[in-house]
Amino acid sequence: MDHFIIHGNVFFEIATILALATAIGAVGHKLRQPLIVSFLAVGILAGPSGLGLIESHEKIELLAHIGISLLLFVVGLKLDLNIIRTVGNVALATGLGQVIFTSLIGFFIALAMEFPIVGAAYIAVALTFSSTIIIVKLLSDKKEIDSLHGRIAIGFLLVQDIAAILAMIGLTALGGGISGDRPPVAEVLLILGKGLAFLGLIAFLMRYGLPGLLKRISKSQELLVLFAIAWAVLLAALGDTLGFSKEVGAFLAGISLASTEYREAIGARLVSLRDFLLLFFFIDLGTRLEFGLLGAQLDKAAIFSVFVLVGNPLIVMAIMGIMGYRRRTGFMSGLAVAQISEFSLILGALGVSLGHIDMTAMGLITLVGVVTICASTYMILNSGKLYEVLSPFLKIFERKNPYREAEACESAALTGVEIILLGLGNYGSEIVNHLLERGKMVLGVDFDPQNLSWWRKRGLPVAYGDGSDPEFLDLLPVDRARWVVSTVRDRDLNTTLLKLLKTRRFNGKKAVAARDEDEAASLRAEGANVIFLPYHDAAEYASDALTEAPQLLQGGVDWPLTLNEVRLRPGSLFSGQKISELALRAQTGVSLLALNRAGKVYFDLKPDLSIYPGDHLILMGTPGDVKKAEEYLDQREPLGDDREPSVFTLARIAVSPYSPRAGQTLADLRFRQDHQVTVVGVQRGENRITAPKASFTLQAGDELIVVGSEAAIERIQARTPL
Repeated sequence: MDHFIIHGNVFFEIATILALATAIGAVGHKLRQPLIVSFLAVGILAGPSGLGLIESHEKIELLAHIGISLLLFVVGLKLDLNIIRTVGNVALATGLGQVIFTSLIGFFIALAMEFPIVGAAYIAVALTFSSTIIIVKLLSDKKEIDSLHGRIAIGFLLVQDIAAILAMIGLTALGGGISGDRPPVAEVLLILGKGLAFLGLIAFLMRYGLPGLLKRISKSQELLVLFAIAWAVLLAALGDTLGFSKEVGAFLAGISLASTEYREAIGARLVSLRDFLLLFFFIDLGTRLEFGLLGAQLDKAAIFSVFVLVGNPLIVMAIMGIMGYRRRTGFMSGLAVAQISEFSLILGALGVSLGHIDMTAMGLITLVGVVTICASTYMILNSGKLYEVLSPFLKIFERKNPYREAEACESAALTGVEIILLGLGNYGSEIVNHLLERGKMVLGVDFDPQNLSWWRKRGLPVAYGDGSDPEFLDLLPVDRARWVVSTVRDRDLNTTLLKLLKTRRFNGKKAVAARDEDEAASLRAEGANVIFLPYHDAAEYASDALTEAPQLLQGGVDWPLTLNEVRLRPGSLFSGQKISELALRAQTGVSLLALNRAGKVYFDLKPDLSIYPGDHLILMGTPGDVKKAEEYLDQREPLGDDREPSVFTLARIAVSPYSPRAGQTLADLRFRQDHQVTVVGVQRGENRITAPKASFTLQAGDELIVVGSEAAIERIQARTPL
């Protein structure tokens, strides 16, 4: 392969690696494999154990470090001090608890395999550290970074990172690598002092420097993004120089901007650059895997890999269960520690350089890293299905009262809930607002604690949870709800939700959101009654807005009048009224010029033309009068307790064997006129007659399928059989 590479040409080398990554990534995508696994394969193939394409290791490593810095910076942007306070206790307890228990158990396993005490200690400590970079990438891809289990996982992974840094400082001090004149305790105290100074500097800048600087820079979006990248890399470098890690420095850089109004704009524009640079991290990791050291370690690596993949999550689940979290939250968080990290490999390399361990132990750590990173990636991507299988066996990890998530349990006691709505993001929140305006009783469900806190302050009943969780669904008042609605555009989640509702014999209606028509068809097949297509609906509404009537005003007469278009909202007091009944000019002094219905403008407005929700009324008058007309048309129909519920009921009405109505036609029975119900079908033995005509003749033993209001159905059922 060497004759294809121009030695010393770094640009050509990186171009070759990118081409190889594209090819292997495409094959992996076709085979439905995670990109992380594909990129690791690229690193192994391009590294010394494969084709030996990479010579500029320093350049690849530099790009990898910048990618890691941006990744942790974006994570820090999403966190603020309120979130840290929310999950700080569980993150600290879980992070430290998992490090302690994993290192102790791993140490005794290594001793049983006849490793020397120092080698066993290195292996045990290496098993405790999990990859923050890989977990954050996977959680971001699954859109679970803001979930409770996502935030807890990030919290204890950062605790692990700090523990790893302190461990390496201590080991280096013991080996005389930092300063042979200072004892290990002095080194630890020094690094703690540096850490406090580092935090103090960032806090000072957050208070007095960054707000003013960002306000000036934000006038240019390009300059704002450039500053964000520079800030992330600068603090990453400063953290590394002070003896911490680049990860900690970059993470603190993100937190320093998390409370500003610019964090969303910065985060959105850095995602693509972050993902591109992270490719080099996975390639760099793959090139470090030397398979020549691994052959004799397969059996031992298998044992340690099972311990990491199974034992580490169980330790986290046990700690979180004791702290009062539900087993699903513990399970999802625990999967974040089902692999060892790049810190583990660095720790092993440090041990080799200090003469504490030999290449045998290093080869074992390397092989465990390969196995656990690949396996845990699949476990996290399929966490929902995995939990569904294992859930019955995980009950021992949940207290009888998981009080940390008590909000979900309290929701079961709610009465009068009409609609259970899952997903309180932007789209879901807008739907809730409109439902509350219509007097509906809504229970909101989300797994983002911030969304729940915001809605709870507004008085909305809320519950923390995931609609694809079977146990959580049992805690909701599903049996009393008329609708279960998911505004989350996730096919797997919605499909699972619909199947769970079907197995629980939910009698109400189901509405879910879809990305496109193909997904909508799939969800209809699973039993969805209503499909939301947010992008499609928004596009239709936008196209209506682009054809608004104010564009139709022509001419150059200077007159103090304005033309405006007002949409008649659902629930309007004037819905269904004729134009002659509006009395708009008498009440507000405004003229109704035309009506815009679905983008078509009607100028010939006859007095008996009725108006309906969704119609756009084109008004002309002075600005003040037009504003008054908008408020007049926005009047809502009062919602009294005695109003007739807008709910239809489907029921069966039997025709008795001796009924005098046998032999009569449906037209003779006058069901609609006399009973306010409509016959929509007839069951005759095994035959189903759908949409029978008025001339259809009844027979004794027939069952009529009728639909009407609840009150009308109750009245006619009181007279059955016919």
